[in-house]
Formats: sequence, C-alpha cells, structure tokens
Amino acid sequence: MTTDAKRPQDELGPPEEVSHDRREFLKKCAAAAPVLLATVCMAEGVAASDGDASYKPEDHYFGMGIDVKKCIGCGRCADACKTENGVSRDPFYFRTWVERYVITTDGETVVTSPNGGIDGFPSTVSEKGIMRTFFVPKLCNHCANPPCVQVCPVGATFITRDGVVLVDKDYCIGCRYCIQACPYGARFLNPVTHTAEKCTFCYHRVVQGKVPACVEVCPTGARIFGDVRARSSPLARFERFNEVQVLKPQLNTAPKVYYANLDGEVR
Repeated sequence: MTTDAKRPQDELGPPEEVSHDRREFLKKCAAAAPVLLATVCMAEGVAASDGDASYKPEDHYFGMGIDVKKCIGCGRCADACKTENGVSRDPFYFRTWVERYVITTDGETVVTSPNGGIDGFPSTVSEKGIMRTFFVPKLCNHCANPPCVQVCPVGATFITRDGVVLVDKDYCIGCRYCIQACPYGARFLNPVTHTAEKCTFCYHRVVQGKVPACVEVCPTGARIFGDVRARSSPLARFERFNEVQVLKPQLNTAPKVYYANLDGEVR
C-alpha cells in the first residue's frame, strides 16, 4: 500500500505553511521549559516531604540487588508492595511481581506469574522433562537513562537526585507514552486515577531511612537495597561479592536493579 511519504507532491498538495497560531504555540512551549524544570524539582521536594529533615537526596544514589538463587517464589514481596502503596488488588496491576521460569529438556522456556506470585505457584505434575526451574522478581529498573522520562510530554515522569524514577500524578495526563516506552513492562495505568504508576522503591520509606517494603518482608534476603556509590552499603557489598547482571543491557538504559545468578533464559 502506498504511504503518504511516497506519494507525489501533487497528490499531497503544497507544503503546509506554519500558521500564526502554531508559531505562538511553539513560542509558548519554549517559554514554558524553565517552568517545567521547576515543576520537576518541586515534585521531587513533595515526594520527599515526609522524610527526615536531615535527608539530602544528593548524598545518595539508590539501587536494588536481587539474588535469584535465594528467591523461593513466596510472593510476599508483591503482596507487601500492594499493601504499602495502595495498589489495586486486581490481578492486572503490580509494581513488583515474581515470575517462575521452567526450562524443559527440549529447550522450551515457560514463564508464569499467576497473580504476580502472591498466591504461590502450582506445583508441576511431574518433574519428567524439566531441566530446571527458578523464580525471578521483577520491578521498575530505575534506569539512569530511562526512556520513560524521555517520552513524557509533560515532565510528569522524572529522576530524583538520588536516582529514583518517579511519576507526579498531578501532572500525568495518562497518555501511556511511558508505558509503551518501558522495555521492562514495569508500568501500568492506575484504574482509578488514570495516571501512570510503577515501583518507586517505596520512596516515602527511603527518605525516612527505611528500606522498601518488598525488601523488608523477604524471608530469604533475596532483595538487597542500598546506595550504589557507598562502599559500605548492603548493595555495594552485594555487587562486590557477586557477579551481577542487568536485564536487557543492550538497550543502554543503565538499569539500577542488579541480578546475581541470573539465568541466560531470563528476558
């Protein structure tokens, strides 16, 4: 089928002139850029307003580590996340979830995550034909180069000075651009507010010196939270003593969720 780009010019008509109204609109957009930047800074301040008064975002740079070998697929992390952050109990909405990978002897990979892992996973009828199984927690990767921030037309998605990617629901227009741009499938549209929602590393807890709810309830210590740059932090120690990987490194999003013992079949 012929596209507009390939049609002869007489079919398309003369080039469209930039109208006076459009020029005025573009001028307003340019003038609004400093205001938009101020809005992002204000949103960061509001997000941290419940924190310790002595907390300084610029002194931190947060990330999370996940040891796949330690995850038992209990789903307590996903359940705690929903409780802590008021996420809908509908099985379609998760800020974090757990996937089970089943690798068969014929090379097939089966990935399941019933209700995000909250209700557990049904046992396999037989181990025959199964090479290995393991669990992988997933969440927003809080990328240092996040495509979701790049595509947001109103600056509602932004990076805090301590490296956390947040969404200001007061500015989000629900366009879903960020949801489509996220290569990790970590965003969804809140069914009530109709704004983008995702993991925040429980930022309201972090600024109070606490760890995210999912880290706190993990019974095996599979999740580790801390400052990427501080050598004394639990996350820095985790990275020193493990060969860590990130998901989809070829996309150059610079994720800050680091996996140890990650199987090559994980995607």
